[in-house]
Amino acid sequence: MNQRSKVFKFGGASVKDAEAIRNVADILQKYRQETLMIVVSAMGKTTNALEKIVEAHAHQDGKALELLEELKLQHYRIMAELFEPDDEVYALVNDTFVEIEWVLDDEPHDNYDYMYDQIVSVGELLSTKILCAYLNNVALPSQWLDARDVVQTNELYREAWVQWQETEERFLKNAQPLLDKGGFVVTQGFIGATQENFTTTLGRDGSDYSAAIFSFCANAESMTIWKDAQGVFSADPRFFAEAKMLSEMSYDEAIAMTYYGAKIIHLKTVGPLKRKHIPLHVRSFLEPETGGTLISENEVDAYPPLLAVEVNQALLKITNKDFSFVTEQHFSEIFAAISDLRMQVTFIQNTPLTLYLCVFNQGEKVAQLAGRIQETLGTEAVTGLELINVRHATPELLGQLRSTRKVLVEQTNGATAHLVVEMS
Repeated sequence: MNQRSKVFKFGGASVKDAEAIRNVADILQKYRQETLMIVVSAMGKTTNALEKIVEAHAHQDGKALELLEELKLQHYRIMAELFEPDDEVYALVNDTFVEIEWVLDDEPHDNYDYMYDQIVSVGELLSTKILCAYLNNVALPSQWLDARDVVQTNELYREAWVQWQETEERFLKNAQPLLDKGGFVVTQGFIGATQENFTTTLGRDGSDYSAAIFSFCANAESMTIWKDAQGVFSADPRFFAEAKMLSEMSYDEAIAMTYYGAKIIHLKTVGPLKRKHIPLHVRSFLEPETGGTLISENEVDAYPPLLAVEVNQALLKITNKDFSFVTEQHFSEIFAAISDLRMQVTFIQNTPLTLYLCVFNQGEKVAQLAGRIQETLGTEAVTGLELINVRHATPELLGQLRSTRKVLVEQTNGATAHLVVEMS
């Protein structure tokens, strides 16, 4: 290989329609002399549409094929703006939709998550085949790679764990030869496969993580996430008017912020990059000339307060029915139930008599948890909440948050604060 590759990741918004795909090609024109691996999400709201197809098939309500036909038409309308009617991409896309039809021809699978992965994964296969064909048509030589031939995972469908050694071996066998030819390699985010070649997904919005996996395996020179935002902000500017864009962050700061709920980067993305000292750029596909945010091993002298908000939270107040302490034995029981129910805990506070847990409010799972532990422990739940996490908090900012929101539970550890509040 003549030069180290770079990895670009484009999300669903960047390929949502024909105009967006042309914009991606315009960006890539500036890198035509580079060796690029391009990781792409499903187009626009395709994943949401595919999730509805999964639900319809599971319920056997007769709507699955109708919803699939709508999704086909959406893709074909976009393709009609990009390709001549006789372009071979139509056959490729049609064959890909057939993969869903095969699943729908069968009875719903007993394992909903397995069935979900076989259907929802098709979104990324579609978008990458369309983008790759378009890039070749505009004289940007590109090769298509099936990510399932590289990313090997366990069998935890919908939240699969990467098998790193096997994935690195498969990368050297199936991806590296394509990169060695030069030009662009277009592949999918979000998806992988088990050792038996059953399709898996890496968790919602997992394409950032996929790009980090490919960056790690390729020993990439850098990775860039192209988003509709200019870069990483100190808070979501839609909700906090004083949010500032950060020109630079350290790996550790980015990891902490994603752990606390910042949505600009997927939670698992930064870790693999840090291990190999691969810099991460977050840039805007709407304003590609701007510099964006650099995340690297460089330390930053000072940060403004950084806010991350988790919405749709439920606060569980767990007490011992005999009015004594919630002990380590109780913790084992509680967290075994949480693990079995695959609940996401975002905040924990333990007091002498009460354990507070903040979790995502996922359907009936809060009630199911209460049922699992009801013999010895009592559970009260409050829903409709937000968890505000603040790093580098200042007294002024915390005072402002307390004055504008009803705070149910608060915890401060040094300059990091967590506030469970009623949604504003």
